[in-house]
Amino acid sequence: MTRRRRRPNYFAWVVLGLVLLFGYYFNQIYLPSQPNPFEPTPTATRSPESFVSEAEALFQEGKLTQSIEAYREAIRSSPQDASLYIAIARVQVWAGDYEEAQSNAENALLLSPNNSMAHAVRAWALDFQDGRNSEALEAIDRALELDPNNAIAHAYRVEILINSGSFENVEKAIEVSRTAIALDPNALETRRARGYIFEAVGDYENAIQFYKSAIEINPYIPILHMELGRNLRFAQVYEDAVREFTLANTLDPSSPEPEQWISRTYATVGDYAKAVQYAEQAVKDDPTDARLHGNYGVMLYHNLSWPEAVEELRLALNGGLTADNQEVQGLPLTNELRIAEYYYTYALALARTNQCGEALQLAQTLQSRLPANENAVAAAERTIEICEENLNNPAVDTPTPTPTGGPSGGVTSTSLPD
Repeated sequence: MTRRRRRPNYFAWVVLGLVLLFGYYFNQIYLPSQPNPFEPTPTATRSPESFVSEAEALFQEGKLTQSIEAYREAIRSSPQDASLYIAIARVQVWAGDYEEAQSNAENALLLSPNNSMAHAVRAWALDFQDGRNSEALEAIDRALELDPNNAIAHAYRVEILINSGSFENVEKAIEVSRTAIALDPNALETRRARGYIFEAVGDYENAIQFYKSAIEINPYIPILHMELGRNLRFAQVYEDAVREFTLANTLDPSSPEPEQWISRTYATVGDYAKAVQYAEQAVKDDPTDARLHGNYGVMLYHNLSWPEAVEELRLALNGGLTADNQEVQGLPLTNELRIAEYYYTYALALARTNQCGEALQLAQTLQSRLPANENAVAAAERTIEICEENLNNPAVDTPTPTPTGGPSGGVTSTSLPD
């Protein structure tokens, strides 16, 4: 009864209350506001429009590969937008990626089956693929059925009609090109289409003017410089032609086509040393292309490097393996001017190196299979003459040959097929 009561420790109660309050704040308020270290940090997402703007700017700068990648990013951001698939397909055709362009145009059609531009770009991509011109014609007709005022579709139709190889279609293409340019005179495609039709009918001066006007819109597309260079060559403005081919090669250094055309241009003016140099570079760009080996062999022959010409032409025509074991598929003899050139130059090179067993057989084949090809017939006759000379006057040493034009060489420099 006499024990004294202990007074409560108010300070301890205050401390305990503060601890409990802090625990509640830390667990319920602070922790939920902090990022989870085991989850990726969120990043700001770009709009599809920003990728499209970037892609368009890159295209205008001639950066086709980067433009395509920017369009891919736009598609990832907005995979249901048909216009993005159309846009990337158009750039892919300019870049020479025709199968991917076709695929993306078809993706657009899955999303928008009645989209005129999707049908048009699909048609354009198909036309660049071997043996698909008839499909391209059907697709472009469908595009114009859906939108008769689609200027770009009319421009594509010009090219597709010309590439069909039909004279009647060339006549149609002339009218279609007028329609295209009337609907949109400032579009790159419509100006190019007018150049294409003038080239097809042999009006190289007008073709040059329209290709130049297309280049004014975008000076960084390799194919436009190739087309302009080709027409300058046809018009015998050789220095300017080489300049355009060189620009195309600068814009697309992996393509062998500009160097091949440069080689043929130098051969036309008789500068075979440079012709050989560029033909060899074209082969290095694509060692498996038989046509490039054939062109290289022709240039070697005209530069009087006959043994080397035999090796290159044999590889081009018969096929085989390159020095670094890359396979080349041989080219069968056809009426195509360039293929015929490879064969009759091979016959001449064989005769020049006294391999007359094969040379005479080939000469007979050329006479029987290509009787309408004047160069082939002349080369076959010259092959037979050279082999007779070899038989009657066997040489102990091969003298250093000197260039000879006309019949003694089989063909003149200006008779090289384009």
